[in-house]
Amino acid sequence: MPSLSDLGQLPKRLVLGRPVRSDRAGESLLPKHLALPIFASDPLSSVAYATQEILIFLTLAGTTFLFLTPWLAALVVLLLTVVVLSYRQVVHAYPSGGGDYEVAMKNHGQFAGLVVASALLVDYVLTVAVSVSSGTDNIISAFPELAEHRVLISVGLVALLVAVNLRGVRESGKTFAFPTYAFIACILVMIGTGLIRELVTGGDVVAESAGYAIQPEPGYEQVTGLALIFFVLRAFASGCTALTGVEAIANGVPAFRPPKSRNAATTLALMGGIAATMFAGVTAMALLADVKYVENACDLVGFDCENQPQRTVIAQVAAATFGGADSIGFYLVQAATALVLILAANTAFNGFPLLGSVLAQDRFMPRQLHTRGDKLVYSNGILLLAGFAILLLIVFEADSTQLIQMYIVGVFTSFSIGQWGMVRHWNRELRSETEPVARGRMQRSRLINAVGGTLTSVVLFIVVVTKFTGGAWIVLAAMPVIFLLMRGINRHYSQVAAQLVPDSDARTKPSRVHAVVLVSKVHKPTLRALAFARATRPDVLTALTVNVDDADTRALQRDWERYDIPLPLTVLESPYREITRPVLDFVKDIRRAGPRDLVVVFVPQYVLGHWWENLLHNQSALRLRTRLQFLPGVMITSVPWQLEGSHDRDGGNGGGPTPGDLRRGLTSEAEQTPYG
Repeated sequence: MPSLSDLGQLPKRLVLGRPVRSDRAGESLLPKHLALPIFASDPLSSVAYATQEILIFLTLAGTTFLFLTPWLAALVVLLLTVVVLSYRQVVHAYPSGGGDYEVAMKNHGQFAGLVVASALLVDYVLTVAVSVSSGTDNIISAFPELAEHRVLISVGLVALLVAVNLRGVRESGKTFAFPTYAFIACILVMIGTGLIRELVTGGDVVAESAGYAIQPEPGYEQVTGLALIFFVLRAFASGCTALTGVEAIANGVPAFRPPKSRNAATTLALMGGIAATMFAGVTAMALLADVKYVENACDLVGFDCENQPQRTVIAQVAAATFGGADSIGFYLVQAATALVLILAANTAFNGFPLLGSVLAQDRFMPRQLHTRGDKLVYSNGILLLAGFAILLLIVFEADSTQLIQMYIVGVFTSFSIGQWGMVRHWNRELRSETEPVARGRMQRSRLINAVGGTLTSVVLFIVVVTKFTGGAWIVLAAMPVIFLLMRGINRHYSQVAAQLVPDSDARTKPSRVHAVVLVSKVHKPTLRALAFARATRPDVLTALTVNVDDADTRALQRDWERYDIPLPLTVLESPYREITRPVLDFVKDIRRAGPRDLVVVFVPQYVLGHWWENLLHNQSALRLRTRLQFLPGVMITSVPWQLEGSHDRDGGNGGGPTPGDLRRGLTSEAEQTPYG
């Protein structure tokens, strides 16, 4: 028959499954065919909205500047290629999984390292919010009647992702592998089918929005000079969302099977090639099908924006390619796109906890982020990421267009600092390397990283300038807050560590030991506390009670004499019926009289079997312990008495805690009035 503790763990086990032993951590390492969908789902899925983001800004001026789309897409592909090549150098040089954070920390110092960390943490949160909201957009494109439930759907999907990720890396990898590969297959088939129809068979591929005119936004009708340059750069910056998530593989090298660096570099190259091909193909098909997509659907002249949502670019291309929005091909593409966009958030659910763990190990984040959960995953990091992502989805109503305006600032901040850090790394290595072949390899790597650093720095400037008023200012404001928070956490841990260094005072034995037993009634917990206190053989033993009611105190004194307890009962007067203050003053007086003396306060208590029973008992002992722990030279010893109902908490094993109960917070204590 299951115990109460087993029943209490049942919901957790249904979600997470059985715990995994620490010595099985190696079994969760990923082969390349699982690492690709786990770490690359974000950059692969971004092809579903990167082209769309370019079109949104070019169509602000009507259809005038749509001819720039292929040129901007080519620049994005070039940038993606350079960044992938640059990160291949990172995974070989720094295989420990710190990615840009580790590179910046070791080559630029703590300040730059924390800037990168704050940028990446913000970016991971936005990755979840953008991916899920964009996936919801594609669900709504297939089922327009769900539009009014956008936020609820998005939040529910994040909760589902949390549950899947908490089950462990390998299990989530298997879950995400099929949708990612299905998405790749569907998009490539769609591109191939569309190009064959358009270029070979002569069948026109025409989008449902091709016949609509576009009403230009006020102020964009005649864009010239510097305004035109700014306008084009803003469209390019939006298209750079295709690069999001590229750094995740560099941050996740420890999760790969050996040889870790080689497997990570191979996966990175595969991801870059597939993403570039898909992005270029979708952009080409959008242009061939004459897709129109605007930020405000009512700017499409003739479109019934009041009664139906605007379909995404990928949805319009699929409908045009496969023969309409009611075709099997359309629904397959939409299902695969929605799934991979939703699951693309998994890149962040792997990267954020790993980065949090590294930061916690370096004492820049709470140590709880370095602790693995039941399934050998960093559960606290997963939950923290989900909480912030859900907050963003609620605040911005799961509007992917608004959320994307805050996107990629953090990405290119870490890109730029990381690549220039790699240049410093190779400079340092070249100073000590004399072998010609090795020097040539290092010089080639340095050139790649220098080109990558230059391009990403330029793009970062463009992104900040063009997207500042659109929402980038929120990220630029959040990053310094996170930076200062990490510095404060590190300062706290450093101060605590300095104060805990052993010295002569810590080794000095106390001159005398004063034992103080708190007494409320003469019952079993009190008698056990007295027995334990006497067993420690203190120099002075005091039984102490506080008089808050004269009748109760006299009854206690009569019981004291009746049970013939061989120790005088000390009574403290409390005219204002306080309990904590008189005890604290009594202990402080002992310490003042002998600063080198040790005071041990024994607190009787009993343990109940149900959480609700705790509400029926006074919590004075808890308050006393809380206040006493701040007094130097004072120890607090709880003396529990387990009642019959508490024995079931461990399945009848005498009331002792089961393995993991302390970590999971299952044990409970109740105090009797006023101390026990």
